[in-house]
Amino acid sequence: MLERPWEQSTVVYVRPCEGRFFTLCGLPHPTGTLPLTAPFLIVETGQPVASMRRHGAFPHWIRVASGLPRERVVSVNVEAGESLPSTAGLAGVIVTGSGAMVTERRDWSEATAAWLGDAARAGFPIFGICYGHQLLAHALGGEVGDNPAGREMGTYEIELLPPAADDVLLAPMPERFAVQLTHQQSVLKAPEGAVVLARSELDPIQAFRWGDNAWGVQFHPEFSATHMRGYIQARKVALQREGLDPAAMVANVAATPEGRRVMRRFVHHATGLSRVTG
Repeated sequence: MLERPWEQSTVVYVRPCEGRFFTLCGLPHPTGTLPLTAPFLIVETGQPVASMRRHGAFPHWIRVASGLPRERVVSVNVEAGESLPSTAGLAGVIVTGSGAMVTERRDWSEATAAWLGDAARAGFPIFGICYGHQLLAHALGGEVGDNPAGREMGTYEIELLPPAADDVLLAPMPERFAVQLTHQQSVLKAPEGAVVLARSELDPIQAFRWGDNAWGVQFHPEFSATHMRGYIQARKVALQREGLDPAAMVANVAATPEGRRVMRRFVHHATGLSRVTG
């Protein structure tokens, strides 16, 4: 599985260890400090819709959108039963979207939630996307369920809330900007102590921060306009059944560079922390 996640470039050395789940425990780097190129863990919680898999899996989309080189990424497919590593030697974690629902309480999802909760409480940098956003909220005691406003899909504008002015990731962003969205469930209640940072017309919790280093965003910063159009086409029958107009939704899709910028700011923030604390 993750026998040699960082290969011979060796930014982190790992070994099997005992634990609640089979994990990988980080050994000290030979220099005694974390290198400047510490890798990011991408937790893969699902696959793209079948018609879009020719573009790769979610970890590839995220790596490209975040600007990370291949050698700075290791991915774990928790949906397929792969085990999560220790956070030792990692710069941060990004959790993907999924076709699953957090409310299904699948074993792999609940195990991942427990891991995320521990990591967040330890101050480890976390960035949850869509399902990852909802799973992080669930892990920290928030409430997740069906969005009362229904499905939110396509290119939408989100609005930053006043607390975003002091947020490391969102402070430089415009007050309103376009993002790509595709979800039916939402964070209905943010975890205790969380700061809600953004909203949309259909979802009042588009982004939140818990503590200093854990963020959840309902939108997909890794989606290009091509990805978004493909998703709408793949859901065409369901959208029509719900009284929506897929053709109009496709026509409304646009590039969302600001959404991508948010994720890149997370990578920059977490990398900076790893240099200081490694």
